[in-house]
Amino acid sequence: MAEKYKALPSVWQIVLVALTTIGIIFAINYVFTLNLFGVTILENSYFYILIAVFVSSAFLLYPARKGMPREKIPWYDVLLFLACLGTSSYFAWHGVEIVLKAWSFTAPVGATVCSVILWFLIIEAVRRAGGLPLALICLFFSFYPIFAPYMPAFLQGQGFSFLGIARYHLLGVTSVLGIPTKVFGKLLIGFMIFGVALQVTGGGKFFINLANALLGHTRGGPAKVSIVASALFGSMSGSVISNVVTTGAMTIPTMKRTGYPPHFAGAVEACASTGGVLMPPIMGATAFIIASFLNMPYVYVCAAAVLPSILYYLGIFVQVDAYAAKTGLKGMSRSELPSLWQTLKEGWFYILAFGVLIYLLIYLRREAIAPFYATALLFALCMIRKETRLTAKKFFDFLAGTGRLLTELMAILAAIGFIVGSLAVTGVGNSFAREIILFAGGSLPLLLILGALTSFILGMGMTVTACYIFLAIVLAPALVKIGLYPLAVHLFVMYCGMISYITPPVAIGAYAAASIAGASPIKTGFQAMRLGVAIYFLPFFFVLNPALVLHGSPLSIVHAFFTCAIGIALIASAVEGYLPGVGKLSPLVRPFIAISGILLGIPEWRTDAIGAVILAITLAICFTQRRVLKLKEVPGFEDENKP
Repeated sequence: MAEKYKALPSVWQIVLVALTTIGIIFAINYVFTLNLFGVTILENSYFYILIAVFVSSAFLLYPARKGMPREKIPWYDVLLFLACLGTSSYFAWHGVEIVLKAWSFTAPVGATVCSVILWFLIIEAVRRAGGLPLALICLFFSFYPIFAPYMPAFLQGQGFSFLGIARYHLLGVTSVLGIPTKVFGKLLIGFMIFGVALQVTGGGKFFINLANALLGHTRGGPAKVSIVASALFGSMSGSVISNVVTTGAMTIPTMKRTGYPPHFAGAVEACASTGGVLMPPIMGATAFIIASFLNMPYVYVCAAAVLPSILYYLGIFVQVDAYAAKTGLKGMSRSELPSLWQTLKEGWFYILAFGVLIYLLIYLRREAIAPFYATALLFALCMIRKETRLTAKKFFDFLAGTGRLLTELMAILAAIGFIVGSLAVTGVGNSFAREIILFAGGSLPLLLILGALTSFILGMGMTVTACYIFLAIVLAPALVKIGLYPLAVHLFVMYCGMISYITPPVAIGAYAAASIAGASPIKTGFQAMRLGVAIYFLPFFFVLNPALVLHGSPLSIVHAFFTCAIGIALIASAVEGYLPGVGKLSPLVRPFIAISGILLGIPEWRTDAIGAVILAITLAICFTQRRVLKLKEVPGFEDENKP
């Protein structure tokens, strides 16, 4: 993961850490309303400061193109860094005037010029941090209001001049300073700081030791350890790639050593790390933006995501266990594994910090301040043990790691603001939703399939957050209009966008794991598709029955989860070709097991009944075949039955 960053000289490392420190101080000042500087800083000025600190850092951290020397900062990167820092700071200084004098409509020449400069600096920053496809998409949408009047039919919208849209994007409150940046500044920054603090203090090693102590000795134990460790760590880090790199570096070699093929080991880690972003309480940037779009507390999104994430991991767990049973893979000997008591004794403070975070989120509903308190507690408690004690170097690494993570996120989210702003100002988002409904003829299955395909395609060229935001504007309203539960719809879009992480030809999560495993990227990607099969069905299950996202009576929620869990387990067993209690499944039986699983996964009494009947008949056939085969093994059976 470190390869994508420049190897900063010491002076520039200090600059990065200093800027990160400034950003964190301003974030704490804003979240806790401390007024540290003797004056109240307007919200727009605070956001410009974050852009100045973190977007400008992208020019220090990321090389202009691949293959460039990473050991030095070219003069033009220094120039771009200073230009971004200067223009953003200029806007932060004039925050009050921007609001009172409505600079987004008419601004001084200097402010307009700075708007144009910062516009293209943000595009270049996202090209480096998020890739060329995302940069081109953001660039296209940033220009969209200029040519919107000339687009056909429902793609038409209100037009703007070049300078007019530059002022709107950079000086208004719905584009670069819109929902993505607001979520970053108000909520996300604290949780990302907590995730980095967890890594620096040794949280990754603790979660792996805990998973090893619990499951390392079981059948196929190392793969199950990877699943649990990645779920625990990924729920905190909120990043697929960082999860793969952090936990995969330890779990993949262990899986290979105990008999798993390299491509299978990489696929397990890729699927487990992808699920970490779907697992509360942090879930990455997208979940915070969902809460902002729906204007609801973040804890509601967390609660809604619990059952789907459990079901996703259940599918992977069943397949890993089935593979181990088929191939005779054993767990590790207990002498190789850490003691559960010793692990908890050494890392109890991670659990306590996690508990404080949950308490503040769920019971006190203090979403913005929760991660800061949890981080402070984590730092205080880690000083108790010598091995986890925070030294000056560790703290420097913490600030540098935080700076890298926040720089990447801020560059991406600021650029995504162009998409939000352009669709809002032109009105195309609403008209597009109406056209989608008309195109689908009001057909719910067709709308969902179109949505899933669109999410997958966009997810190949955009980050999950960018993909979600675009579809939350143009597709989610269409699904909500036909009567689907809004939170289930937004989670549906998020889940479908995650599919690209484990699905070729992109499958960046699988490819990252393949590089650690020393396996073929394509082979690892296709194996990840098999292992993560649950993610292809789950979004349809919970969007059709919102009881799976805790919307309904307790009875309906229990029924939905119970039948869906059986359905996911059956689908996973059919894909792997092994069903616990039955054994290996013949190719003729597997499709019927999968069909019964799909029917049981759609939580309706009618489909459940049909699925149960198909399953019962299929199992009866399986047991009859197995009984006949056993009888044939009895000496004299063939002779007795000859005519």
